[in-house]
Amino acid sequence: MPNIETVLGPVPAGELRFTLIHEHAMCDFIGAAATAPHRWDRDEVVRTMLPYFLQARERGVRSFVDCTPAFIGRDPLLLRELARRSGIRILTNTGYYGAAGDKYLPEHAFTEPAEELARRWIAERRDGIEGTGIRPAFIKIGVDPATGDPPRLSDVDAKLVRAACIAHREMGLPVVSHTAQGAAAMAQIALFETAGVDPARLIVAHTDAEPDPAWHEAIAERGARVSYDGIGWRPAEEHVALLLRMLPHHADRILLSMDSGWYNVGEPGGGEIRDYNALTDQLLPALRAAGVSDAAIHRLTVENPARAFAPRSDD
Repeated sequence: MPNIETVLGPVPAGELRFTLIHEHAMCDFIGAAATAPHRWDRDEVVRTMLPYFLQARERGVRSFVDCTPAFIGRDPLLLRELARRSGIRILTNTGYYGAAGDKYLPEHAFTEPAEELARRWIAERRDGIEGTGIRPAFIKIGVDPATGDPPRLSDVDAKLVRAACIAHREMGLPVVSHTAQGAAAMAQIALFETAGVDPARLIVAHTDAEPDPAWHEAIAERGARVSYDGIGWRPAEEHVALLLRMLPHHADRILLSMDSGWYNVGEPGGGEIRDYNALTDQLLPALRAAGVSDAAIHRLTVENPARAFAPRSDD
């Protein structure tokens, strides 16, 4: 497998090992117009979050995909310090987040064409993020629910998807998209297909937020990756039921995580922080009790993340 960029530099994809594929060290929810590094104390965030990373490492976690995008608190230097002190490999991203009613999009995202947005993201991969020299490992976007009949993405969300496809063709990086709705997932897959991009390069974040599991099967059947990243937000038995349904035919398309952490900038002490332990402490024991093999669990937590986040071999 090719190398994957971490905040400490590239590593072979096969060395990621046990990986949390959708988590957050810190987020700033004030909005794109107001967020900036002056709003947080990097040392304080590291001190607060490091124990949670160390707990995860004690449980066998070796890699951590930080899905906080630009304009919601992405801080590569903070992530680099956490990686150095915890011993966990951390991946960061490029791209823009168009969900939540576009609150986290910079003004130029509405006026620039997809090609120009893609050039911004490609530059971060080529030159590093904001002068840090730290390079993104994936493209993070987000879309609101599709509306209408047939369901369609908003114009700006569709543009973000097209920009991600353009950037992918140049960089070979996978795309993680905050989605949470089956119709929006299928609309994105259609845009990938139109752009000539393999839907396997699309990771549909928050698939488990879509209540109808028929959509999960449809997403996997079209070739995209299904991200069950709400582990710990609901009883483990619900995720066990989803996985028992999906594993027989779509085991290679499934990714697991918790969408946890979230030192919340602007709240005292970072607010109510969720640890990164529900996957190891709750779901995996429940899967074993339901008869899921260690080999299948290894595929879900080690093999699938390495394949999903490896750039194209020709990148």
